[in-house]
Amino acid sequence: MTPALLGKKLGMTRVYDGRGAIVPVTVVLAGPCNVTQVKTLESDGYNAVQLGFEDIRARYSTMPLIGHAAKAGVGPMRHFHEIRLKDATTLVAGVAVNVEVFKDVKFVDVIGKSKGKGFAGVMKRHHFGGQPGSHGTERKHRSPGSIASHATGRGECGKPKKGLRMAGHMGAARVTVCNHPLVRIDVQQNLLLIKGALPGANGSLLFIRKSITAKIKAEQPKEAAGKDARKKKK
Repeated sequence: MTPALLGKKLGMTRVYDGRGAIVPVTVVLAGPCNVTQVKTLESDGYNAVQLGFEDIRARYSTMPLIGHAAKAGVGPMRHFHEIRLKDATTLVAGVAVNVEVFKDVKFVDVIGKSKGKGFAGVMKRHHFGGQPGSHGTERKHRSPGSIASHATGRGECGKPKKGLRMAGHMGAARVTVCNHPLVRIDVQQNLLLIKGALPGANGSLLFIRKSITAKIKAEQPKEAAGKDARKKKK
């Protein structure tokens, strides 16, 4: 299975690397997750694994979800997520998956829901510069300006084109951040320390998976690295 887990964002802190430099990291409580369903090409038409995260009391779940989890031999879960696979997996329903799946992973992609900002204007939402600060501008400093040139009929129609940047609801959307270095793993406490800021507020749900597009440079031997450094000096 592709290394992936559901987790909860706990907050940010800092750690020190081998050179003594400060590294800002986000602490994520990742798993343990239970395998609640295994889908195969023969039974469902594709290969996938469904993970459940965070145990809850039965009164806060529904009867269909309680029965679905009971088939795998686990209790009611708060969150479920399906991971599609190219090939069939050896995992079976009811098995627990923890942060050890990220043991050899250096970069991760994180998916979450960004913080909701409510209704925002164009300066906050799209970083517009606003109107001039003096000489005739009155109570219109943060307005977007004219939108007539962006209409479908070049001024003949009042309908703006799709995608026109205007004021509106900001945030509370699915966000994927890619290629974040995985700094440290704490197996005993099920923690992942991921470099940089991650989407969402503290306590929000995150989906962490092995990075798809990260390019990892092969580590050179010390002798070869020393020769390269000498060539650069020359």
